[in-house]
Amino acid sequence: MAEISAKEVMALRQKTGLSMMECKKALQETGGDAAAAEDFLRKKLKGKMETRTDRAAGEGRVVIAVASDKSAAVIVEIRAETDFTAKNENFGATAEKIAQLALKQPAGVVTPTDEMKNLLEDLKITTGENLSIARVEKLEGSGATWGNYIHHDGKTAVLLHADASVSEAVARDVCMHITAAMPRPVGVTAKDIPSDVVERERKLALEMARDSGKPEEILVKMVDGKINKLISDLALVEQPFVKEPEKKIRDIVGGDGKIHAFRRWQIGETG
Repeated sequence: MAEISAKEVMALRQKTGLSMMECKKALQETGGDAAAAEDFLRKKLKGKMETRTDRAAGEGRVVIAVASDKSAAVIVEIRAETDFTAKNENFGATAEKIAQLALKQPAGVVTPTDEMKNLLEDLKITTGENLSIARVEKLEGSGATWGNYIHHDGKTAVLLHADASVSEAVARDVCMHITAAMPRPVGVTAKDIPSDVVERERKLALEMARDSGKPEEILVKMVDGKINKLISDLALVEQPFVKEPEKKIRDIVGGDGKIHAFRRWQIGETG
């Protein structure tokens, strides 16, 4: 039997909200594979975990910076050991400086530069904590509207890239929706849902459906219907707007508006 650490159990508990014992058993059943353990629990609970809120573990802060000419924007996650440090004014100021430096880097996933690392090293001396730059990404887009929203605790943030025809007020509303929406949107449209997500859900749904004892061809049709609905549920533009559920996000954005991309980051996520 695989040796399961308390850290692995806690990470799964934070993500699922289930008890330490249930999470440990799931990890033991799956040889320590966290993703497989989550699927194991979902199957065991007949999908009831889908209504749970994300519970990523860790302390720190997510910050966003937009270029003065609106040609680009960055989202940065800085981790700390304690909430006390994460809420410190100097920690926030350092995170903002790192975000400004990231704006000077090429688009895409940004590798922390020596200058960024040195800023954090200076902060480590004053806090005595092990701080780290967890991830940095830069998005580009000329003539763009950048929407952003950072939750009051600084642990969840959303950056959105849209056409210039989308107002900043609407873009911010959509960011707030992305922060709160359940299920959590995975892509802008149905075509943007990653194939591995679809196949994972299809496999899990088929395994759960087989418990009904219905013929295989009927099960496949049932699963196809469930997956089609799931894809629609996970597509941002098809979701009911949290502030006006009678409207969908595509209605809020408007017929001429287009959302190109979004990033929703939460402290402690592993992917």
